[in-house]
Amino acid sequence: MSVYRATSWPFLRLYALAFLFFSANSVLNVIVPLRSEALGASNTMIGLIMGTYMLTCMFFRPWAGHFVHKYGAVRVLRILLLVNGLALLLYTFTELEGFFIARLMQGVSTAFFSMALQMGIIDSLPEEERSQGVSLYSLFTYMPTIVGPLIALGIWEWGGMKGFTATMIVITAMTGLFGYTMAAQLPSGRREEEQAGTGMLEALRRIADHPSLVVCSLLMLVASVVFGAVSVFIPLYASQVEYGNAGIFLMIQAGVIVGSRFVLRKRIPSDGKWHTRFIVGILLLAAAASMLLSLSASMGQVILYAAAVLMGIAQALLYPTLMTYLTFVLPSASRNIRIGLFIASADLGISLGGLTAGVIADQISYSAMYAVCSGLVAVAACAAVVYNRRIHQAAA
Repeated sequence: MSVYRATSWPFLRLYALAFLFFSANSVLNVIVPLRSEALGASNTMIGLIMGTYMLTCMFFRPWAGHFVHKYGAVRVLRILLLVNGLALLLYTFTELEGFFIARLMQGVSTAFFSMALQMGIIDSLPEEERSQGVSLYSLFTYMPTIVGPLIALGIWEWGGMKGFTATMIVITAMTGLFGYTMAAQLPSGRREEEQAGTGMLEALRRIADHPSLVVCSLLMLVASVVFGAVSVFIPLYASQVEYGNAGIFLMIQAGVIVGSRFVLRKRIPSDGKWHTRFIVGILLLAAAASMLLSLSASMGQVILYAAAVLMGIAQALLYPTLMTYLTFVLPSASRNIRIGLFIASADLGISLGGLTAGVIADQISYSAMYAVCSGLVAVAACAAVVYNRRIHQAAA
């Protein structure tokens, strides 16, 4: 059995690297929509630019799982850190066309980075520690978003492109240096050889053969549509709410995500069982948060910030809960690749949240768009209940 615990020193270093790597996103998620709007982009175009990042992540997740398994996390990590650094620097001297290229490069590097670290965590921890490891990793990826939006708004209002360029250079240098120095110290877990016929293409063909993977992926997909619609368009929507502030909203949401993942990390199930009430409760929180967002344009800032709290709790708990469940029920020989498919569903949802929400906002309004999101998540909650009944029928 592994001697590591989720809070041991090697894993704390991994979490710190995740913090540095994702710190750029907390700035880019605010500045890229604002700068794109200033360059004349429509909501649909902004959604396309922002969605390109997660859409690319989605496409490369299964490949990332395959190559991490085949070549190891260290080699993969060092290459992707270089690609990510080039992408961050590209934002500083290009406009809309360059943003697309930068989002593509950043999407590829993020797919491989998150798979390398998460598979290292899952493979190295004992079963009872998995949910804590996944939750702490997710916590550190969101910690930058507590103050990042406010920093980004400050850069946009007072520092301009010079301040933005300096910020990207500092983040690139710190992430690259820290990542290269600690890459060789990644904890190595127990890995099984891939069985014949369980490679990536075979896993893609057989995704529908595992109902747990299908259900978890669909739930994550739908919820991520909402999360994506919030992250992309809150910087623009908050200005329509009386006394609303996008930076405060995103800071509250990120603070709740970080606090919930730390305080509730031991409450996340790590027993391989499907906890229907827990999962449905999370989804209903997301549905309620979306409805509050829809109403906040007419009801004011209190409703807006209440939505941030509920959305933060839902976003904090759903991903580690479903991810941990899958690590128990998926076959170990193809687990990396299939988990890559699950994470890809989250990426696709966030991407669709930007793409489709932008179209709805252009055609109707932001309020209507968030009302639609609320309905989608409510349907997903019903699907979780139906899956629970199917489990009990299969066991009977």
